[in-house]
Amino acid sequence: MPKPIATIYREDVLPKREALFGVTNIHATPKLAKVVISARIKRGGSEGLEKVFSTLSKITGQKAIPAKARLSISNFKIREGQVLGAKVTLRGARARDFLDRLVNVTFPRVRDFSGLPLEGFDGHGNYTIGLREHNVFPEAGSDDVSSLHGLEVTVVTSAANDNDGRTLLASLGFPFKKQVTA
Repeated sequence: MPKPIATIYREDVLPKREALFGVTNIHATPKLAKVVISARIKRGGSEGLEKVFSTLSKITGQKAIPAKARLSISNFKIREGQVLGAKVTLRGARARDFLDRLVNVTFPRVRDFSGLPLEGFDGHGNYTIGLREHNVFPEAGSDDVSSLHGLEVTVVTSAANDNDGRTLLASLGFPFKKQVTA
């Protein structure tokens, strides 16, 4: 059984903070701030909406909130205030537990998984992963595969740049693809 993320951070990352991040102060070490899981509703009306809410609640163990449109866009037939999806924000122990399950259980279940791409960083040390199907999570179950929907997982860190964020997540066990230098 792999070590939990909290133990890895405390025993492996913090003692090596000067070599990894170039900081001597323990409080200046980048850390995990939160995890945001979101899903978009493509079609299906209220039935599709309930399915997305139920799936997010099963996966995270926390109630999902609706994500509403901020602006009306006539070409896409979207009106201001219309519910377009759902999201859940996890902090603290729930975020660490979710990342443990994501790295150790979910990624091995993804078909043809060869590592996470490095292009998911946003310039501020935060990383976003897109999953095509929600049923790779064991909690979601695979009983109704007629209406699969994707998920987006955003890991928010306190890192100042992408390099520090990548180093933090790689040392926590995220399986990134190896960069090929030519």
